[in-house]
Amino acid sequence: MTDLPEKMLAIAISAPGGPDVLAPEQRHVPVPLGEEILIKVEAAGVNRPDVLQRMGAYPPPKGASDLPGLEVSGTIVSKGVAAGTYEIGDKVTALAPGGGYAEYCKVHQSHALPIPDGLSMVEAAALPETFFTVWTNVFDRVGLKSGERFLVHGGTSGIGTTAIQLAKAFGAEVFTTVGSEEKLEAVKALGVDHAVNYNKTDFVSAFLEVTGGEGIDVILDMVGGDYVEKNWKVAAVEGRICQIATLNGIAEDVNFSRLMVKRLTHTGSTLRPRDDAFKGAIAASLREKVWPLLSAGKLKPVMDSTFPLDRAADAHRRMESSGHIGKIVLTVG
Repeated sequence: MTDLPEKMLAIAISAPGGPDVLAPEQRHVPVPLGEEILIKVEAAGVNRPDVLQRMGAYPPPKGASDLPGLEVSGTIVSKGVAAGTYEIGDKVTALAPGGGYAEYCKVHQSHALPIPDGLSMVEAAALPETFFTVWTNVFDRVGLKSGERFLVHGGTSGIGTTAIQLAKAFGAEVFTTVGSEEKLEAVKALGVDHAVNYNKTDFVSAFLEVTGGEGIDVILDMVGGDYVEKNWKVAAVEGRICQIATLNGIAEDVNFSRLMVKRLTHTGSTLRPRDDAFKGAIAASLREKVWPLLSAGKLKPVMDSTFPLDRAADAHRRMESSGHIGKIVLTVG
């Protein structure tokens, strides 16, 4: 497409630090190469990895933009010579390795998906990071099956609200932990089967009681720290635990005999550094198995709040307050 501007507004990280280091800059509009597409961004999701990158704790992978932002929605305005999946003018949502906090963002074509029927651009921007993450970890990596018990911690986070809905849609009995009575009501509205406020109730004893001592088959954890030991306690025999973050730090003094006696599997992964083919395969699975559920209204992203692009710092403050329920999204233009 011709007539693209040379420069664009972007939100850069001026130095590692708090939300105020997010600063508007004029950047050159990216040029898509090979199988890349260029998206004129209408909305960009805000995710915990953006906060970690801003703090200097999560550098972008080699070759990725130094700008934060891992998911966008918008219109394709240009594409590389080998990009043939989509046409200029198509509206898509896409997973990005970085660069989402800007007016234009380039991504590999295989990481883009059509906007599901009935969803706005803002809602569509809330999909990729959480849906890619939950699908690859919960369904591919640890193989959650219909009829199994599934626990996700932080049930009102973007990951949590996505995991609850997907696990329910595919027939699991769903458990979660949250930090307030308001959040307890929010996850109940999503159809969760069992939830506890961890500030009032010990989730290990509560969930062992409700399962008759059998425990949980699959656990998705972003907390780490002392939750590693707690997850092993609440897990069922042959249980599978998947670690995707360690917000409470590294685990210390864990009892490995519990891992052996219960024959547990504790695995983990990160998504951002994985190659284009791996992410493209996740996108293909989502398009086949999950996008029809979104278009049918059986799944829907839970939205917390929106902020204009130039108020990205306020969006980060909202996320760091941990008061949000669902996704925080930046609007562009």
